Amino acid sequence: MAEVKVMVDGGKATAAPPIGPALAPLGINVGQVVQQINEKTKAFAGMKVPVTILVGKDKSVTLEVGSPPTSALIKHTLNIQKGAKTPKTEVVANMSIEQLKIVIAQVFPKIGAKTNEAAAKEIAGSCQSLGITIDSLPAKAFIKAVNEGTYKSQLK
Repeated sequence: MAEVKVMVDGGKATAAPPIGPALAPLGINVGQVVQQINEKTKAFAGMKVPVTILVGKDKSVTLEVGSPPTSALIKHTLNIQKGAKTPKTEVVANMSIEQLKIVIAQVFPKIGAKTNEAAAKEIAGSCQSLGITIDSLPAKAFIKAVNEGTYKSQLK
């Protein structure tokens, strides 16, 4: 079985490099594979998505679509291009609890958190490095509030 790992733009993969040249020698229909990749990654439009293409000896194709990095999901959800240059002193955005829940839903399977609260605290760490507050709180204060149960009902 051949394995090809690529990073593609969500919903916008093409047969150009790196996909086409990697798959063409394997004798499969590159266009169909690209179409499948675009279908499976369209939810991540505007983000880079890791994709593993497994090609069997019988030329069967299996796609494994990963999740973009947590920081990319946060920036996409908040519609910002980049984080703060000095995240300890600069705040570039504030994430609402509703936006946090969107990010939790996207990263939950990837990060292995057992609860939404645990996932929220992990995402808060990423927000801190980007210069993003959550519910107008700096990451450390938000994590403390989660530990104290302040957001228990909102994060169900």
